[in-house]
Amino acid sequence: ARANPADDIEFLDAGTLGFMLLPHVEQCDALLALDAASVGGAPGELRVFEGPDFDEFVRQPRCSVHELGLRDLIDAARLTGALPPRRALVGVQPERLGWGMALSPPVEAALPGAVEAAANLLERWLAVNRC
Repeated sequence: ARANPADDIEFLDAGTLGFMLLPHVEQCDALLALDAASVGGAPGELRVFEGPDFDEFVRQPRCSVHELGLRDLIDAARLTGALPPRRALVGVQPERLGWGMALSPPVEAALPGAVEAAANLLERWLAVNRC
């Protein structure tokens, strides 16, 4: 194991890059996405989809360009045999979908919980690599 396991983590602000992220995905053994996602809840509701739940979530029809890009990216990784064995999405239900950069108050309030959920997943995944 490396002295600092966090050195093995690459952070990308991926936006709606979709297929352009495939080279990054092909080189990783775990993929964690954080994004607004239509999780079927109230604005600001946080949901974590991991493993088979992640696969099922990204297969369903979506209306957000973020979710479409993620689905296409995962499908391409699967077709090339490069699907990371560990994969998860930390998703926050948006209040509205549309163009813009500002977060709605419910989504902004959900950010600390989303960051905590993501950190917990990363800690668990890194602990497995240390064993």
